[in-house]
Amino acid sequence: MLTIGELASYAGVTVRAVRHYHAKGLLPEPERDRSGYRRYDAGAVIDLIRIRTLAEAGVPLARVRELLQAGEEEFAAAVADIDRRLRAEIRERQRHRERIARLAAGDSLVLPPEVVEFLDRLRALGVDERIVQIERDGWIPLAVHSPERVPEWLARKREQVADQRLIDLYRTLGQALDRGEDDARLAELADELAGYLTRVADERGEDYVGDVDVDPPFAKLMDTLAFDAVPPARRLIELLRERGWTGWTKLERVDPQGCGQSTAAGGHRSAGR
Repeated sequence: MLTIGELASYAGVTVRAVRHYHAKGLLPEPERDRSGYRRYDAGAVIDLIRIRTLAEAGVPLARVRELLQAGEEEFAAAVADIDRRLRAEIRERQRHRERIARLAAGDSLVLPPEVVEFLDRLRALGVDERIVQIERDGWIPLAVHSPERVPEWLARKREQVADQRLIDLYRTLGQALDRGEDDARLAELADELAGYLTRVADERGEDYVGDVDVDPPFAKLMDTLAFDAVPPARRLIELLRERGWTGWTKLERVDPQGCGQSTAAGGHRSAGR
């Protein structure tokens, strides 16, 4: 015969847990012996292990009581149902772990793997991390807004970054981030950027320059994201307009004298981001 302490030890629970199961009517309390102690037989160990196992599996104690009184067939069916539920919970928890891993990864939070790969490519090319982050912040709303067009835009972006002139501009833009909005270097950067865009438009056509076609309100939202992250960008766009190009997300060729009517419209993130 076992003392309550021995019973608890063999079943892997605390004495307090045994008393709690007594109070809930799950484990019968034996009569006290002549010394005033309760003594348990080996069957109590098995019952207590069953109670503990079901309780740890998340089975409500009221249901545990029912199962302890059920026949073998009903008990087996109930255990199988509990097992299915636990397996479903494990799968759900695994999905949570995957989401947490993506969250820790940063770029992978809501971006398709191919976009993450492109951002890593920019890093490998020596593009300033701040520019990469602006690129990423631009891709996030694009991927959510028009996921079906991501492969199309990404193919164009990959082709563009194969041009060393663009990579050089990315690097120059990275240097501009450390300068104020009134820094004279921004004018030089605007000259370089306008020259690059004009050359590409002349070589490949203005449709090639405009690679992201989005609605004006959405383009304005993305512009705001970029300008908030990099205040000098707003001044850069003003200078760029004086040189025949305007816009950040939605880049347009304009008359530098009138600065009003565009001659070609389209979205372009290569230069801005």
